[in-house]
Amino acid sequence: MAEVRVAIDVGGTFTDVVKLVPQTGELRFEKVATTPAEPTKGVLAAFAAAEAALHEVTTFNHGSTLGLNSLLTRTGAKVAVIATAGFRDVYLLGRTDRRPMYALTYRKPEALLKRRDTFEVVERSLFDGSVATPFDESSARSVAAEIAAGGYQAVAVSFLHAYANPAHELAMRDVLHEIAPGVEVTLSHELSGEYREYERTSTAVLDAYIKPIMRTYLEALAKRLDEGGFAGRFLMSRSGGGAMTAAAATRQPVNLILSGPAGGVVGAASLAKVIGTPNMITIDMGGTSLDASLVLDGEPVLHQGAEFEGLPINTTSLNIHTIGAGGGSIAWLDAAGALQVGPQSAGASPGPAAYGRGGTQPTFTDAALILGYMGSDSPLGGSLRLDDDLAAKALQPIADRLGMSLRTLARGIVRISTIKIVGAVRAITVELGRDPKDFALLSFGGGGGLVAVDVARELGIPTVVVPPGQGAFSALGMLMADVQHDYSRTDVLPLASTPQAYFEEAFAAMEAEANTVLGDEGFGPEHRSLHHSVDLRYAGQEHAATVPYPAENVTDNLADSFRALHERLYGHVMDDAVEIVTLRLRAVGLVDKPAWPRHTERTIGEPPVLGERQVFTQSDTGVTYRLVSRESLMVGDMIDGPAVVAEHTATTVLHTGDRLRVAEHGELVISVHAEEKNQ
Repeated sequence: MAEVRVAIDVGGTFTDVVKLVPQTGELRFEKVATTPAEPTKGVLAAFAAAEAALHEVTTFNHGSTLGLNSLLTRTGAKVAVIATAGFRDVYLLGRTDRRPMYALTYRKPEALLKRRDTFEVVERSLFDGSVATPFDESSARSVAAEIAAGGYQAVAVSFLHAYANPAHELAMRDVLHEIAPGVEVTLSHELSGEYREYERTSTAVLDAYIKPIMRTYLEALAKRLDEGGFAGRFLMSRSGGGAMTAAAATRQPVNLILSGPAGGVVGAASLAKVIGTPNMITIDMGGTSLDASLVLDGEPVLHQGAEFEGLPINTTSLNIHTIGAGGGSIAWLDAAGALQVGPQSAGASPGPAAYGRGGTQPTFTDAALILGYMGSDSPLGGSLRLDDDLAAKALQPIADRLGMSLRTLARGIVRISTIKIVGAVRAITVELGRDPKDFALLSFGGGGGLVAVDVARELGIPTVVVPPGQGAFSALGMLMADVQHDYSRTDVLPLASTPQAYFEEAFAAMEAEANTVLGDEGFGPEHRSLHHSVDLRYAGQEHAATVPYPAENVTDNLADSFRALHERLYGHVMDDAVEIVTLRLRAVGLVDKPAWPRHTERTIGEPPVLGERQVFTQSDTGVTYRLVSRESLMVGDMIDGPAVVAEHTATTVLHTGDRLRVAEHGELVISVHAEEKNQ
């Protein structure tokens, strides 16, 4: 029986699935509609669409937006916070800075609970872990009784300096399990071993808020998989780009919140190494949003301390910039009568009007259909045939109000979306001192290929790469992800006077915990990898920079690495003393990754042309574009624009002057024609 690996990525509109048979190199990509009301139904439908029998699947990688959506819609658990006596309001007070600065209309993000949901227990530890006030069990039992009687589904325990001494949080959990056994409990120190009470508390609250819904979903899905004969490894995509076991995800679901686009970035990093293009800008355009990220030197860019709607998440995540510009983004007129696109989306139900599922609002997909980028002759996912008349009917009211033709309106919708995407790319490149021209643009997602060459042309990017199975590429990327666990320990100490023995002892404690966890998850010593780093700053600074932990001459090498990084980041170095802030350990369980299959090379003939399509890019007078099936393309094929390349899960558009080449692994490499600028 052949080994089968499956990855399923549940998005806002579509659920993408990829099936891989490593022994034969067979790759199969499918799309099914997302089922928000019953998430497990859509996942099982994805297995069926890919014809992947559950008893044959050895590894199942899964990405879900369920936790994220519950945050977006504020439909998570009724959650309480337990804090150290005197620090009840840490979470609700938050930080007093304003983001973005000078924004007169700024409003503080809505908290996930009210003050009546915050409680305090008599106890207190100091920054060095010593106990200032012992844990008062009677106080704890009184609070636990209030929580049990208050109908709370989850509780976040965040005591002062618990990162240095977690004993009181552990004692509070024991009390809660005894008095309020049905309540989910999150302990802040288990998610973040770092200082900054607000950030640590916010992370714990976010985790507790989505824990009941994620546990219910994952346990229900695991049961359905077991009933179908699945006996393989069940992994979840996580925000930091790796994976975690489903069992670990039920305990710490906060790591899943920003995991939606992570699979695509991991896949991009893997592909970048294989094809010898180490620096890439990635754009992932799905049905609801667009995610932009970077791959530098073949590795995704990570950052410590993400946010959800202004609420901090003190965990490692990929540096991804998200905007509301997807295939289902709705076109509308603002109060001034100006055309806008997104961030509202038609979602999976009812979806764009052209889907014929009851949608009536005009979307990017409807506009792309009117322009000829997409067509009813190329069904999406092999079964969803777009309806031109329904798309036109949806666009007509706005066209009438603006006094323009349908195609002029459609061009405006596509143009606005393209400029928004250009802005997202600039946010992760130009605004951070990087030149987009130094990168290739990797485009994926169901809608990425429709706008990729236009985005690249706007930014002067010379090359666009479209990976195999672009419409479900995020799911494919999940198959490349290792299992990861992040550990950290805050100790603010002067670097110069800290002996190497301190580092060795601190890292040894984290390594012992990591090895135990990885061992329990089935990773032997030969399948583990441990990566050490240290956060450093100049004395008196607020923020730190992360440098690798050196193998020898620790103090001097850390100082040299920090100064070099500080100069690269900020343009200068100082003579001030350097401080240690946080030690970090990333523990990796190494998963056997599939090799990128090689595509068949053409030895005779030319790529077949399916036909022609009229595309209205510049005016209401159409231009003839050749229509080509990607499934018929072979390595070495060349196609000159204008052309539309249709495939099972997506569409790629080339304009006049653009040239496409099919490369070794089936990726489409497009040389973008540069527009002549008026001097």
